Amino acid sequence: MSKLEYIWLDGNEPQQLRSKTKVLEEFSVNLVDCPIWGFDGSSTNQAPGDNSDCVLKPIRLYENPLDEQHNSYLVMCEVWNVDDTPHKTNNRCELEEMCVKHSENETWFGMEQEYTLFKNGKPLGWPEDASVPPPQSDYYCGRNVGEDIVKQHMDACITADIKICGINSEVMLGQWEYQIGADNPLRVSDDVWVARWLMEKICAMYDIKVSLDPKPIAGDWNGAGCHTNFSTRLMRDKGLGIVSIHNAMDRFEEKHIEHILVYGRGNVKRLTGLHETCPIDKFRWGVSDRGASIRIPWQVEKEEGGYLEDRRPAANCDPYMVCWRILKTVCGD
Repeated sequence: MSKLEYIWLDGNEPQQLRSKTKVLEEFSVNLVDCPIWGFDGSSTNQAPGDNSDCVLKPIRLYENPLDEQHNSYLVMCEVWNVDDTPHKTNNRCELEEMCVKHSENETWFGMEQEYTLFKNGKPLGWPEDASVPPPQSDYYCGRNVGEDIVKQHMDACITADIKICGINSEVMLGQWEYQIGADNPLRVSDDVWVARWLMEKICAMYDIKVSLDPKPIAGDWNGAGCHTNFSTRLMRDKGLGIVSIHNAMDRFEEKHIEHILVYGRGNVKRLTGLHETCPIDKFRWGVSDRGASIRIPWQVEKEEGGYLEDRRPAANCDPYMVCWRILKTVCGD
């Protein structure tokens, strides 16, 4: 017997992960043998009660690292309507169309997912009374809390063959980050969503909640983003790629508002011009500038080719929409 955990995105804003389990007597551990399934869309804000059926189409298969006792797998799915059209909440389908259209650009993405661990309504490690911890100083890549959970999540991602490529503690106490990529935008976006699902499940084992709020604590504390690294084949050409990177900045500036609209809910609380951000109503790029909208790493400028870092996406962004918007801006018409 095999257990298949079907995972999909609901109709909430921001979208949340849902899942349910199918048990099969015979399974070949192949995506094409994952049956199309369905669910009650009226309970996920995706359909009315008198026409509630929605369809789950499997699109990527992972080993389930949280269940070592059985043949257990995670099945990332797209949501479709019963008439075989993509559901309006299916942003992945739009990204796939964009990827096909601009496949000659050979785009790579990498996403840096920041998040905050909460215990009893406060970030993990914060005093239980009304006081606050010492100001952010040595928490970043230093003395933070929650490392056991973070490393368990990293190991789970490795077992699931998610393209996790690093972790680090962040600037605020109780805040961490993991990085996914670099690869094509569909693979990276799928992996980010499944990595988020795994983090939720692991945290629940410890009675801890994970928050993707872009500004989990008001005041003089860093927010939480999902910095997105991006390159095309031309940008990666050392010696010549810097021209393509610089040219992309004009397009980013022209479409700044369109990017902000799909870069996460509540991002205005984070993009203030403080705490390593650029104000939400301004666009600026710079080399090694973490207060810019887009940062060009120093080594990229030195080698005259590589990638850029879009620092605007919020922690709760939809990676499908972020990748779609970047592709449309840089590689579009």
